[in-house]
Order: sequence, then C-alpha cells, then structure tokens
Amino acid sequence: MAAMDVTDLAFLGIARQAELIAAGELSSRDLVEVYLERIARLDPQLNAYRVVFAERARLEADQADARRGTGDQAQIDQRPLLGVPIAIKEDADVAGEVTMFGTRAAEHVASADSEVVRRLRAAGAIVIGKTNVPELTLWPFSETPTFGATRNPWNVQYTPGGSSGGSGAAVAAGLAGAALGSDGLGSIRIPSSFCGLFGLKTQRERISIAPHDSGARYGWYGLAVYGPLTRSVADAALFLDATAQTPPADGSSFRAAAAREPGRLRVALSTKPILPQPVDRRVLDATQRTAELLRSLGHDVVERDPDYPPWLGPHLLARYLRGAYGSAMEIGNVERMERRSRQIVGLGRLVGEAGVQRALASEAALAARVGRVFEDCDVLLTPTLARPALRIGEYEGRGALWTINGCNRVVPFLGVWNATGQPAASLPAGSTEDGVPIGVQLVGRPHDEATLLSLSAQIEAARPWVDRRPALAA
Repeated sequence: MAAMDVTDLAFLGIARQAELIAAGELSSRDLVEVYLERIARLDPQLNAYRVVFAERARLEADQADARRGTGDQAQIDQRPLLGVPIAIKEDADVAGEVTMFGTRAAEHVASADSEVVRRLRAAGAIVIGKTNVPELTLWPFSETPTFGATRNPWNVQYTPGGSSGGSGAAVAAGLAGAALGSDGLGSIRIPSSFCGLFGLKTQRERISIAPHDSGARYGWYGLAVYGPLTRSVADAALFLDATAQTPPADGSSFRAAAAREPGRLRVALSTKPILPQPVDRRVLDATQRTAELLRSLGHDVVERDPDYPPWLGPHLLARYLRGAYGSAMEIGNVERMERRSRQIVGLGRLVGEAGVQRALASEAALAARVGRVFEDCDVLLTPTLARPALRIGEYEGRGALWTINGCNRVVPFLGVWNATGQPAASLPAGSTEDGVPIGVQLVGRPHDEATLLSLSAQIEAARPWVDRRPALAA
C-alpha cells in the first residue's frame, strides 16, 4: 500500500482511490481491508450498514488486483472504478440478497443485481455492503423497529437523514468512498445536507431504476431516481459516468463537466418555501453566504422565486402515498410493517389509481409554471432544508399524518424538482453550533447535470469542504 495514513486513505474519495489503484500505488485488497476495519470499529455506534459483504469484497478485491496486474491498460481503462469499494442503498437489488427496504416484511431474494449495481460492477466497483433506510424509504430520518436508528457521525444525537441515511452516514464517517442513494422527495439531498456531503439528484431516467419502471408505482410514479452521495464533486461525476444511461447533452463526460469552468452564470436566489413557513436563520445565513460567494466568483445573482402552484402539495402527496402503497404491495406481508407505515399504505389505497393519474396529468403544467424561473436564469439556489438536522427519536411513536406534517416543514424546497424530473444537488455550506452540517441546494435546467457539476466544483474549490471530518471518524 502507498505510504499514506489509513484514515486519510478512507477519506480520499473514489476518484483518487481509482487513480492510485490503476497506477499500482494501492491495492484494492488493502483498501477493502481499511474499510472493513473501520466498519467493524465505528459502525456499531452509527448503524450505517444493514449488511456488510466482507468475504465477498475481499474476493472481488483480489480479482481486481489480478486484473490490474495483467498490465492490460485497455481493460483497466474500461473499468474506471476498478477495485474501489462502494456502498449500496438498501432499496437497490444485490443478487442473492433480500432487498429489505427497512422492513421485516421483505422476504424475496433478488435473483440479479439492479441495473445501477450491474453498471457499478461493470465499471470495476466492489459492493462492500448495503446501507440502512427507514421502512419503505418513507422518511427524512433512518430509524426502524427492525434495524434500529442510524446516527449522524458529526453528532450521534442527530439523524443523518433519510431515506438514504445509511449511505450518508457511511460516506461521512469514512466507511465508504461513495454510496448509491435514491431520491423520491429529497432522499439524497437530505442526508447530504445533514452529513456535509455532495449529493446529486439526477435527471429522471439518467440512471436506470430497472428492473422497475421509473414511471410506475415502484418509482413513486416518476418521483424517484438514483444518484451518488460523495465527498467531492469529482467523485460524483465519476460515479455518474459509470452509471448513467446517457452522457451530458454535449456528448462529453460528467467528469469533463466537473473539471471545466462554468463561465459566468445567471443564478436565481430563492428562500421561499413551497408553502408559507419559517426557515431557520442558520439555514438562511448559509444560503446568503453562498449567494455572496457566487457573486464574488463573477456570477450574476438575482432574487427570484419560482411560481409554486397552490395544488403542488396535493400533487406530491398523491404520488408519494400511492407510490408507497405500490411498494408495500410488491413487498407483501403488510401486517408485519410498523404501524405508521401501515397507515401510509392505507392512505395510498384511498388515493387510488385514479387519484394518482389525475396528479400525473398536471405534471406538464407544473413543470412549465415553476420552470419559468429558468427562462432567464441558468441555476436556482435555495436552502436544501428549512432547518438543520433532526434529533434521533424526534418522530418516535408518531402516527402517519403527524409525521407527514412535521416532515413537510423540514423539506419544503425539495419535492417539486422530483415532480418535474430535473436535476438538483445539495452541497455543504456551513454547520450548526453542535457541529452538524448545513447544505444549500442548486437546481439545474432539465437534463443539465453538467452545469450543476461545473458550478458545484467551482464552489468546492473556493470553499473547500472535503478535508472536514467528524471527530468520531478521524
């Protein structure tokens, strides 16, 4: 192994790890052992992983090292993630494993990898484990009666968010160099904000959710997408190049987009939530600081709010509830689910297929209405969330309606972009007095992850965050 502190190696990020492995300066087996040791030592405090594939990861690492050892550069170049460990969110299938969805109701063993996992493996990545989620991936916290509470490595009294909470905790604590997440109403951006990471909600259908249909109930009727949670923008771009079904509009690569200067952009600044409600002063300050940074970098920043229709809340709720109902029907054994989940399933049954189809029929009008903000702006800047991280147990024992109402007050900047399908990212922008990170959101035009990556990389260079590590994980 290269002469590098093992903790530094754990926090290096997948882009640099891949370079070291390809150059023969680091073995995949050594890197896997670094992560397995850290998981064994730190994850009992965090509960980021539902299952760890220790022996399988070691075997795959040895195979990666053997492949690199052949000296076949063309073969190495075809595997940009050769030998790099990646964590997988629990809602993606890994062949031979039950996809648990955070519930003891699940029993079906996946016969094949999800397409996104297949693509990661084809790029040479090693699946080191699957990360914890709330039951049915329903909430912005990751706590279940079956698998326990996942904790934030910056302060274990707080949640890392949800539903990709285990993925966020794993990357933030240096238990994986990157992780797959999914985002149906903010579930990549929430843990990215709470954990001090870069998280990208990709354009709808940029990454396949096969074997499921992105427009049907499993994908919450078009709300849900896969995307990366990483320490750096470059890591996310590499992850996206490995998993995307289509390249950027200019036909280049997402890595190229992250590496180039964004040019002078027009940025709309909005701190207006979907519905009138207070936004925490610390969050507003972080957003304003980011706006000032963008001005100092030469961008034109103007205050401009999207035109959110009054029916946006019911539109999102219909797709969410009916999608949750559909997921529960696919899993089966609903009687084994926790009470709050059963209540959500019941509400989804009441929405009915006709209700969700009415909501879908209004998607084009919604996209056109909120999209007017992009007619003379390239990117929209908002807070990621209305408040900093939730405390563990804040929603313990609460019913479905109480939890929905409470969570809606946390995430009023996120779900609209799932409904339109366009890309959005959360990036670090500060922290609270308790040391828990705060994020801001950048929203791009449809199909324009490239601009988000380019601008986010510029912000990262001007206001670096990748060297910050939780004391627990140092």
